[in-house]
Amino acid sequence: MRYYARKLGFYLVALWAALTLNFFIPRMMPGNPVDTLLAKLQQRGGSVGPDVREAYALMLGTDTGEPLWDQYFSYLANMLRGDLGVSVSVFPEEVTTVIAQSLPWTIVLVGIATFLSFLVGVVLGMVVGWKRGTWLDSLIPATTVLSAVPYFWLALIFVMFFSTSLAWFPLNGGYDVSLSTGWTWEFISSAIYHGFLPALTIVVSSVGGWLLGMRNMMVSTMSEDYILTARAKGLRNNRIMTRYAARNAVLPSVAGFAISLGFVVSGSIITEQVFSYPGIGGKLLQAVENSDYALMQGIFLVITVAVLAANLVVDLLYGFIDPRTRVEN
Repeated sequence: MRYYARKLGFYLVALWAALTLNFFIPRMMPGNPVDTLLAKLQQRGGSVGPDVREAYALMLGTDTGEPLWDQYFSYLANMLRGDLGVSVSVFPEEVTTVIAQSLPWTIVLVGIATFLSFLVGVVLGMVVGWKRGTWLDSLIPATTVLSAVPYFWLALIFVMFFSTSLAWFPLNGGYDVSLSTGWTWEFISSAIYHGFLPALTIVVSSVGGWLLGMRNMMVSTMSEDYILTARAKGLRNNRIMTRYAARNAVLPSVAGFAISLGFVVSGSIITEQVFSYPGIGGKLLQAVENSDYALMQGIFLVITVAVLAANLVVDLLYGFIDPRTRVEN
C-alpha cells in the first residue's frame, strides 16, 4: 500500500507542476489573442475601436487588472471546474467543446494504430529473438528502414499509391460528409474506411521500433541462468519463450508503450494534416497559426493529463508484472 501511495503522490505533484507551467508559458509567448480577433474582425469589415478591444479583452480574460498570483489561483479554480476559456481560432466556441469534438477521432485512430503496432512488434520481436540467426532476422532491416522514413513521406506515398493510382481508399477526410454523424453502421463503416490508410501509415512506420527493442531484450534475457535452468528441467520451448523469456523481456516495451499511450492524445499531427483528418493534431496546428493561447493551453493540458494517467496506470501494473519493483531496498 505504501508503494502505491508514494506513486500516487508523485503523480499529483507532477500534475501540479504541469498545470503551473501551462499557466506561465503562454504568458511568456509573444503576441496577443485580442489582436488576432481584432485582425479577423477588421478583415470582415467590422469596426475596431477601443471599446471593442476592451470588450474582447474582458471576454478572453487577458486584461482583468488582477495581480499575476490572483490570476494563477483563478486559473487553478477554473481548471477544477473544467472551464478552459474561449477559443480564438474557432470563435465563439469554448475550448472544452472544440477538444471534445476532435479528441475522439484522434483517440480512436492513433490509439488503435499504436496498440496494433505494439502488439505486432512485440510478438514478432519475441519470435525473432527466440529464433535469432535464422531467416527471420531479415525482418529487422526492412522494418528499421520503414521506421526511419518520416511519417509525412510514407503517408504521401500511400496516398499516391492506394488512393490516387488504385483508388482503393479516399484521399482525405474522416468520413463521408453526405452521412449524418451518429452510431449508425453506415457512419461507423465510413469512418473505418476513411481511417484505414492513416492507421496503416502509423502502424507500418512504428512497428519496427517495437520489434527491434523486443528482439534485443529477448536475446539478452535468453542468456540468463533461469532460462538455462528451465531448459535443464525439460520444460517445453513455447512455455520457456512466453512465460520465462518474453515475460521479463517485455518490461521495457511496456514502459515505452505507456509513454506512447499518453502521446496518443497529441495525435500524429503531420499524418492528420496529410489526410485532412479531423483530429486534435489539426486543431493544435490551427491554434498555433492563430495565436489561440486558450486552445493551446487546453490541448497541452489534456496531453499532460493523458501522459501522467497512462504512466500511473502502467506504473501500478508494473508492480504486478514484476514484484521486484515493489521492494524498497
